[in-house]
Amino acid sequence: MSSDYKGLLLVVSSPSGAGKTTLCRRLREEFPQIRFSVSYTTRPPRPGEVHGREYFFVDRDDFTAMVARDEFAEYALVHGNNYGTSAALVRDALASGTDLLFDIDFQGGRQLRRAFPHDVVLVFILPPSLGELQRRLEARNTDAPEVIERRLRVARDELSHYGEYDYVIVNDDLDRAYAALRAIYIAETQRCARQRGAAEAVLSGQQVLSIARGKEGA
Repeated sequence: MSSDYKGLLLVVSSPSGAGKTTLCRRLREEFPQIRFSVSYTTRPPRPGEVHGREYFFVDRDDFTAMVARDEFAEYALVHGNNYGTSAALVRDALASGTDLLFDIDFQGGRQLRRAFPHDVVLVFILPPSLGELQRRLEARNTDAPEVIERRLRVARDELSHYGEYDYVIVNDDLDRAYAALRAIYIAETQRCARQRGAAEAVLSGQQVLSIARGKEGA
């Protein structure tokens, strides 16, 4: 990223099964300059997950100690496990003009906005219906019926917080939903507050590059 650019913190939230992970993956594939924010968690690694890539895996005592030292920009208890984002990581990214992508829930988004009110963009992904959400969860064939029922209960609570977000995208069609997320990201990178350094550089006779460039423009 150019030092003339002020990075953004893009938070994407949704109930489990609404398509958030797929949409975020596509955004990062097209715009490799976006870094995924790697959270700390107390849940055990799943097969194929690597410490420092998907998550930083720590035990509850270590997590509690980090909370006591005020090392998290946000943290929450989700499905019985703790998750948190390093405040130092966020500050370093913003200072270097790096965009960060967050896959966190409304609790984390709320805390991030409180800590970095001018840098956070909140996007909520909606399923077309709760019935369709249940169908998608069942189609995964990875969770027991009682787990699916718990996820649906949690989903209803998560959906009630949609009003805290800047944008809401209905994922009834993956390509259409991605086009909306892509447009939001591109538009937000062009905000005056983030491009002020670039404008001043041009005024002083320097040449600057566009920030929101996909792979085809890299």
